[in-house]
Amino acid sequence: MNAPAHAKPAARRALRREQLSEEVAAHLRAAITSGELRPGTFIRLDETAAALGVSITPVREALLTLRGEGMVRLEPHRGHVVMPLNEVDIEDIFWLQATIAKELAASAVAHITDEQIDTLVTLNTELARAVGAGDVAAVQAAEFAFHRAFNHSAERTKLAWFLLHVARYMPAKVYASDPDWGAQAVANHEQLIEALRQRDVDTVVELTEWQFTDGARRLTGLLRDSGMWD
Repeated sequence: MNAPAHAKPAARRALRREQLSEEVAAHLRAAITSGELRPGTFIRLDETAAALGVSITPVREALLTLRGEGMVRLEPHRGHVVMPLNEVDIEDIFWLQATIAKELAASAVAHITDEQIDTLVTLNTELARAVGAGDVAAVQAAEFAFHRAFNHSAERTKLAWFLLHVARYMPAKVYASDPDWGAQAVANHEQLIEALRQRDVDTVVELTEWQFTDGARRLTGLLRDSGMWD
């Protein structure tokens, strides 16, 4: 039985609204974890909607999502306020990511093909090019593509999905804007690729863990220097 003619446009609108809500949540999440939005700051629906070029509805839905994550709190008659984010929170986020990522890395060593390793070489070359050009958006895209391909090679779809969702708490733009981080990421990937060619599981896992140790150190330092925890 065919759906009514109006059903498909309605479904597309609902999907687009959901996508907008996710995009707004990602923007606010990154602003909170990077310290751009400080604890105690009220997030105004109309101001946020205007700044992001969306309607109030996806902003309201995004804030509902962030309430469920404990990142904002609704205060009656006042609005949504940013909740505190402490050093232990940062440690926990990166610990969880590292724990999942190391398991995926070990599996990748056992399953990755030579063709997939060659793909990683190409993606790391794209990352190096983006870092050299100082193209923040391209750095973000290339870094994401590299790790998506690497994690896919582990052939553990559900575990990779969990890592993707935990990674939402990493303010990717903060890292992509840092040339030193970019250079370190490219170098780390080069070593990772060589270890994959050698099927050296210990080195692959160690290099994977370093990525998260380094990420936690950089973000903690940024927040501390910004006076977040004074």
